[in-house]
Amino acid sequence: MPRIVRKLRHRIELAGVRLLVALPRGFPLRVSVKLGGVLGILAFDVVRVRRGVTLENLNRAFGDSFGAGEKVRIGRASYVNFAKSIIEFASLGRLKKEDYPRIVRFEGLEHLEGPLARGHGVIAVTGHFGSWELLGAGVASCGLPVDFLVGEQANSLVNDLMNDLRRSAGIGIIERGVAARGVFEALKKGRIVALLADQDAGKAGVFVDFFGSPASTFQGPAQFACRTGSPLVGCAIVRRADETHDAILFPPIYPKAGVDRDAEVLRLTREHMKILEDCVRRYPEQYFWAHRRWKTKPPVSL
Repeated sequence: MPRIVRKLRHRIELAGVRLLVALPRGFPLRVSVKLGGVLGILAFDVVRVRRGVTLENLNRAFGDSFGAGEKVRIGRASYVNFAKSIIEFASLGRLKKEDYPRIVRFEGLEHLEGPLARGHGVIAVTGHFGSWELLGAGVASCGLPVDFLVGEQANSLVNDLMNDLRRSAGIGIIERGVAARGVFEALKKGRIVALLADQDAGKAGVFVDFFGSPASTFQGPAQFACRTGSPLVGCAIVRRADETHDAILFPPIYPKAGVDRDAEVLRLTREHMKILEDCVRRYPEQYFWAHRRWKTKPPVSL
């Protein structure tokens, strides 16, 4: 693509994202979020973006536990939750620290505070579940030092805007280009490094069960834990009917010293993915099912 065309496209995309950020400011947050859910319905029922992938994943995860109609309902609700979460992310710049206690209620915050008080950094691991950007902002609003490990968007202008929204909520940024060094430095300083680890990791991943099927999963969280001694803390955020949220922090999972590294990485990865799976089983409509989670096939045993 010619450079001038690419730059023009990036600026158009930036204008669209800026409009998305500006629109919710004309309404109370709860109203904006409710209206945002309409976009999810349109995406699922009209545009049908990755609807087939979503229903295929639901079939794989739940089999005959849900009927066809119930799977469609869950898929639609998943899109609605995702659209609402985008509105909440776009609204981070308007939220003040004192707004968060009425939006996000915490359970298990001591699982982050305890290791930090003992001088450990913490690796907070979650997935594309609930309003995950709001979860990180809520943790930061509690006065805890938190950094996001983020992927870089192809559009650098949009990438900068997204990271500015995160910074406005008190979140530090570690970009994947300096991921390892940035994560080690943050953990050494006694900070929380939050990352998403539930997407297909390709051939570089480690295979662990997710809903009974082997899924290639990023080794990063477990590798960081093993190399630094920092614990993994599984996290989830659950949307309620009134558009408030319950944030749940699970007990720390510490790496074991003096054991085989590969086996320990596998154990830690299994444990944090099991936490996520349990949350998704309980609230399947709040998971982002549109990702091709089982895209990479496990090697054939000889």
